[in-house]
Amino acid sequence: MLMTLAEKVLAKNAGLEYVRPEQIVEAVIDTVMLHDIGTPGIIPPLAQLGYDKISENIKCVIIPDHFVPAPTVQAAENLRITKQFAEKMGCIYYGVGRGGVSHQVMLENGHVLPGQIVVAPDSHATSYGALGALGTGFGVTDVAIALGTGRLWFTVPPTIKLILNGRLRDNVGAMDVIIHLLQVFGETKLIYKSLEITGEIIGSMSVSERICIANLAYELGVKFCLIIPDKATSNYLASIGAPKTQFILPDDGAQYEEIIEMDLSDLEPMVAFPHHPTCGRPAIEAVGTKIDQAFIGSCANGRIEDLRIAACVLKGKKVHSMVRMIVSPASQAIYQTALDEGLIDTFIKAGACVTNPGCGACLGGHMGLIADEEICISTSNRNYRGRMGSTKGEVYLASPTTVATSAVTGVITLPNAYRRELR
Repeated sequence: MLMTLAEKVLAKNAGLEYVRPEQIVEAVIDTVMLHDIGTPGIIPPLAQLGYDKISENIKCVIIPDHFVPAPTVQAAENLRITKQFAEKMGCIYYGVGRGGVSHQVMLENGHVLPGQIVVAPDSHATSYGALGALGTGFGVTDVAIALGTGRLWFTVPPTIKLILNGRLRDNVGAMDVIIHLLQVFGETKLIYKSLEITGEIIGSMSVSERICIANLAYELGVKFCLIIPDKATSNYLASIGAPKTQFILPDDGAQYEEIIEMDLSDLEPMVAFPHHPTCGRPAIEAVGTKIDQAFIGSCANGRIEDLRIAACVLKGKKVHSMVRMIVSPASQAIYQTALDEGLIDTFIKAGACVTNPGCGACLGGHMGLIADEEICISTSNRNYRGRMGSTKGEVYLASPTTVATSAVTGVITLPNAYRRELR
């Protein structure tokens, strides 16, 4: 029986010869990722289910990232609980100053490999699909079951195959692509689908860019977003010292619910308007909008490639005097590389504020909240009302190039290499 990528991985981990959409299977979980928000919530259901330890067959990685360092006593308490749980259960633990944004740390440290199933109490676990792994988020009870038993049930999702062809224009990148896809498909068409992405554009992207695509794909409602592994995947895994892995690939002739082809050669820089990631429009429609804050970071766009782009834009320039620019590297390793390459020096000389790695500004926890009536342009993955602070503020989502360019001018601005007369 011919199967899609998601079907093949689910069949493998369920010990079945084949699976089909809508079939309910019980599959082995390879890895569970927890953080300082999820861990305290896992403990009660784990105890209620009668598990005083986690399954010896499962790998558990704990990475505090949402409120680090702790900005409140409650956050400090959660960090204490999280550390104690990691120690008691023998989990791999990345304490403050040693990790960063959980999804990035998972991907850069070899905790995610192609063909695995990795779950977390965090929706943006779809990021792991950038390496051809089935990454997805669950509630705390399901994650507790996975920890206790090493297995979890799934309804096999139908698969949509998306083929992205063409060649992107200068200064049009992964963030522009996914904002466009969010605009095209909306938040309901792909609910509980497995989105399998391939094509010329994906083939030309780095793993960093693929992570951005898979990360924001969750906002489409997908269960999984899978980039088919290729040479770029192999090179990335080799660069982080991960063990060689036999790729699982979709079968030729596999049955898809739908196959969609798109040519993105004419795609323009995009911006997601308030108050939803699916409110994408060409960035030119937002040009001139005054901003108060510019943010570069998050599990969507805080990698070294993103910081290099921002530093290139800012080199020799100053952040607008009425704008605060916040840069949050996605991990300690990325922070160190940015230091070594002189990127942090560029940010500081330009007048940007560089924070420790973490999710604080993205989720409106700390290190960058916006006030009433303030406007932020951000490389993060969500712009819901109140997401980054006041419910009376507004958040626009855009690429690192657009965000950095706008930080200098003080208004939303098209990147220099793609600027045309306004009509």
